Amino acid sequence: MLLPPCVRGAVRRLGRGPPWARGCPPWARGCSARSRGAGGKGLVLGVYSSEKEEGAARFTSAGDAFDRLVSGKLRELLSVSGPPLKKGKTRIFHGLHQDFPSVIVVGLGKQNAGVNDQENWNEDKENVRAAVAVGCRQMQDLEVPCVEVDPCGDAQAAAEGAVLGLYEYNELKQKKKPVVTPQLHGSAESEAWQKGVIYAEGQNLARYLMEAPANYVTPIKFAEHIEQKLRSFSNVKVHIRPESWIATQQMGAFLSVAKGSAEPPVFLEIHYSGGANTNDSPLVFVGKGVTFDSGGISLKPSSGMDAMRADMGGAATICSAVVTAAALNLPQNIIGLAPLCENMPSGKANKPGDVVRAKNGKTIQVDNTDAEGRLLLADALCYAHNFNARAIVNAATLTGAMDVALGSAATGVFTNSSWLWTHLYEASILTGDRVWRMPLFEHYTKQVTDCPLADLSNIGKYSRAGGACTAAAFLKEFVTASHWAHLDIAGVMSNKDEVPYLRKGMAGRPTRTLVEFVARLSQDSHNK
Repeated sequence: MLLPPCVRGAVRRLGRGPPWARGCPPWARGCSARSRGAGGKGLVLGVYSSEKEEGAARFTSAGDAFDRLVSGKLRELLSVSGPPLKKGKTRIFHGLHQDFPSVIVVGLGKQNAGVNDQENWNEDKENVRAAVAVGCRQMQDLEVPCVEVDPCGDAQAAAEGAVLGLYEYNELKQKKKPVVTPQLHGSAESEAWQKGVIYAEGQNLARYLMEAPANYVTPIKFAEHIEQKLRSFSNVKVHIRPESWIATQQMGAFLSVAKGSAEPPVFLEIHYSGGANTNDSPLVFVGKGVTFDSGGISLKPSSGMDAMRADMGGAATICSAVVTAAALNLPQNIIGLAPLCENMPSGKANKPGDVVRAKNGKTIQVDNTDAEGRLLLADALCYAHNFNARAIVNAATLTGAMDVALGSAATGVFTNSSWLWTHLYEASILTGDRVWRMPLFEHYTKQVTDCPLADLSNIGKYSRAGGACTAAAFLKEFVTASHWAHLDIAGVMSNKDEVPYLRKGMAGRPTRTLVEFVARLSQDSHNK
């Protein structure tokens, strides 16, 4: 699934991708042997929308070159086969060239569309991702084993579209879709293409962890999976902390959630020393790692509960971002922290009204056992302050209220730092995996600190009102760092059809935005 040790040597120079899978994937082996079989090799080429309704098609440079190779037949066939191609639409041609029995032309929309200030993303990049993904999937439908992809003016975005668009979790199925190998058409932008492959495979790692059944990805299995992905990197250390260690750290809030399950909790700690000076202050990522969330005694409805296997999406995305940063050799020290457990009902589970004590000594009244993620994060955020962090960023599928507020359009960001917000926002414009700033008003803090039995309640006193905001206000009570951001990713946890280059299922968002954020932060001398 993910890139293997056979390509490890090239990772540092973005040669062939990250070393995080068993066996060589197709793009590490090359297409030549497989393309000689049935289906041959396919080619995906881009075409821009004409300024005029009936204007001639404007190919990319790769499209123009191929059209010349076939003596203008591609342009001729495209013009007579129907109306001009709209953005994201395709047209298939066969028999144009012996090397490429199947050619798919994809609509890229307007050329040089740039950043759309209304949409808060780079429209050119998003158009390329979406177009390439649909083209590659059609090649898969045609059972074409290998496809060369036009870089479409942005090889990184093209690679992301191809690799993200073809991914599907099928580990447990006997019948699988045909394997399609995407590779760059031409060699002019090979470094950018490989960078895109690494970014996309990072998100696919998060998708894999989130989609897998909870009995396959338990807390310890999650930790061991990430450890295996990072084993080859000499500048990475992984610590899988057991329950006894968690107890010595006085993480009472975390343990109160874990005690309801037969699966023991794990605290995963990753140290990536990518900076020029290993003593430089690290960026600390913290991810909620509830590998299955039944709601506990405050039991969730049975309908849709199976999706709560992905309630460790925060841990999946931050750990995948660290794996990707290591594969890219980004010059930034990073620490990843993931408290991992299940939230289950039992005779030992938290009961509504129980009071637990967090690592910093604050007491918490557990008024709803289904608001458990913030209990894990409270202790993990306290622990994060041990590292003289440059910044602390946590991610969690924390509240259904965030899904109500923003849907799947963007990750909600609550932060006390405009500097941090700017980097996250600008990173999201490039990746197309958007973020939106939410309020951290004192108005919400009062709703969690006005508590009859303890210092804090784990839900706001007005119940459903502003649920995402009161959850963020709760977390703020465990943060003293001047640069902290909380990412509520509940709304972007899964994809139905909203993101055209992701298939239906767990989305792995916003992994690429976190990686791009790290890349930007590594170039910023502020607060180093």
